[in-house]
Parts: sequence; structure tokens; C-alpha cells
Amino acid sequence: MFTIEHDFDATIVTLIDDGAAPLQDDVTIAAFASVITVEQYDPRTDKTNTVRLSMAQLRDLQAALNLPEGSYTFAHKS
Repeated sequence: MFTIEHDFDATIVTLIDDGAAPLQDDVTIAAFASVITVEQYDPRTDKTNTVRLSMAQLRDLQAALNLPEGSYTFAHKS
């Protein structure tokens, strides 16, 4: 299950684990103009972990989900 919210400066997607137990804490993805943040609370440390992705890293992640194993780079078109 997931939710989508459109804030002033970002789009927020929250992924809610509704699968089989044990369930994981919600994952919040915030898409800003120049960075994507992925956050998830860790009850073991009582802290929220944050990962920041550039738009180039997001592009690479999107491509990687549809490619076989290997090493890839994007060529810039002139």
C-alpha cells in the first residue's frame, strides 16, 4: 500500500508494508527539485535513517531495475 501527497516543494510517497509479518516500518520518499530522500525509522536504534539520491542516481536506479547484471554508464548525447 502507498500514499501520495503533493506539498509546496516536494511530492511525498509513503510505502506502507502490508505484506506478511514481520512488517517493516513505513518508507517515506520525498521528491524535491534537485534531490530525492528516502527515510525509514529503525526501532533498533530509535532513529530515522535517511538516504539522499541525486537526480542522476535516480535515473540510474530506474534503468537498473530493468537491466540484467552488469556495469553500465549513460552516454551524453551531443
